This record gives sequence, structure tokens and C-alpha cells, in this order.
Amino acid sequence: MSGGRTQLLVGAVIAVCLLLIGPSTPSGSPFTASRAVQAADLVPNRVMTWNLCNPCGASNADRAAEIAAYAPQVIALQEACVPDVERIRDYLKSLFGLTYHAKYGAVLRSWGRCGGAPWRPGGYGQAILSAAPMSDAVTARYPDGGSEARGYMAVTTTVDGRRVRVLNTHLAERRQEPVRARQTAVLAPEVSRYDRVIVLGDFNAVPESPELARMWAVAKDADPHCGPSPTGDCEATTDWQSTFDYVFLRGITPLGHAVHPSRYSDHHMLQADLDIP
Repeated sequence: MSGGRTQLLVGAVIAVCLLLIGPSTPSGSPFTASRAVQAADLVPNRVMTWNLCNPCGASNADRAAEIAAYAPQVIALQEACVPDVERIRDYLKSLFGLTYHAKYGAVLRSWGRCGGAPWRPGGYGQAILSAAPMSDAVTARYPDGGSEARGYMAVTTTVDGRRVRVLNTHLAERRQEPVRARQTAVLAPEVSRYDRVIVLGDFNAVPESPELARMWAVAKDADPHCGPSPTGDCEATTDWQSTFDYVFLRGITPLGHAVHPSRYSDHHMLQADLDIP
């Protein structure tokens, strides 16, 4: 066979293989093969909470990149569609080498928000990604969700080398203060059951709101300067300069925290590094 024919044959074989394998990066992803580098190692004592802002149409590859930049051991997601979280998890592994387990706390099914077949819409609510396996998972809907169903989920997992209970919640929307008060009346007793617990989530309420009083009674914020006083120094976690997102701690010492604004949500990512006795 001549050299020219050999080159043509090799080229054809490569083209067929590429068609069978598919693209090496996600469709629509801003990452090329040269940019799909490994992220830093997971930080074993770092937790994070982030409201994904669904349906806001952000790329799941971009969301994965935001998470990978800080590599938390545990991240709690709100306004999370199960298919989106599955893709985020896949991208964290394929693009950044970060492997997470996933648990879902869907409180409703929403075809409009989450896609899927009309007769089998995607689950919508909370999700937890953890580098360590999770056990004893619980999903609970609040008796009164307000304008839409809301709830919390809880798992037991490992943070800072210790087994700890982690809760993730999303309270009722703004201007529904009485509803949120009824929701924290459900959540706070659940928190008080544990000596060591981390509560992550979007509470849709500023720190001095009366409906958060029950939470302040059983836990403290990861920011030692943030509290229920109107003069507390709580960093804003939303685009409209309100503090709505929290890392509440019980029996755990905070070592540091950071708020990371994101292009891909109207909520910022809230990170806390912890010392768990």
C-alpha cells in the first residue's frame, strides 16, 4: 500500500474513533483539553453552601469549576435539580479529578425547572455532595412551605476526620416571615438532638430576623462576628447585599470563613473551615 493511501486510512480510522468516543469536554463547556487540569486536593475540614439559582440557566460545567476552585469536603446545594447535580458531579470528576458522593433531598418534582419527561419530571430541592460516604440520610418537608414546598435534608458523613451530622435547608421566600418561623420551629429541635452538627443553607432571612431566634439558641455562625444583633458584622451573601446564607455550628469550632461571589447565581458561595473535636 502506498504512503498516501496509508495516511488516508489512518486518518479515516481516527475520525471514526472520535465519532464513537465523542468530545473530550462537555458540550458548551468553556474548558478545552488544555484547561481541564486537576484542581487542588479536597480540603478535609472545609464545608460550603450555595444556592444554585434554578432556573437560572447557568452551565453545569461552570458551576463545577466554581466548586472545584475551593475543593470543599462537603457542599450543600439549594434550588438544586437532580439532573443538574448529577452533571456537576460528573464534571467535578472528569475535569478536576474531584470525586464526590451525592444525596438528594428533593421536595417537589418540576418539569419546568428540572426537565425530564413530562410524566417523570426531575426532582428539585436540596442536595449534598460529600467526599466521604454518607449514611442515615433523611429528607423532610416542612408542614408549611409557603409559596412552594420547602424542607431540609440530613446525612451523617466525615468532616475533619470526624463523623458529624450535616443538615441542609432552604426556608420560605422573602416576605414570608411567619412561615419561616414555623419552619425553624421544626428545624431547631432537630439540630439540638446532636452534640456536633453543621447546618448549611439559604434561610432567606437576615441575622436579626425574629424567625432565626430559634437557630441562634441552638447554634452559632461560622463567622464569630456574625450574630442576631442588628449591629453584628455579617458579610452579605447575595447580589442584593443581604445575609441569607449560613453555616450554623453546634459543638464545632470555626477556623475561618469566606464569601465568594459568583457569576452563575444571585447567591454567593459561603465557605467555612472547621475544627471538629
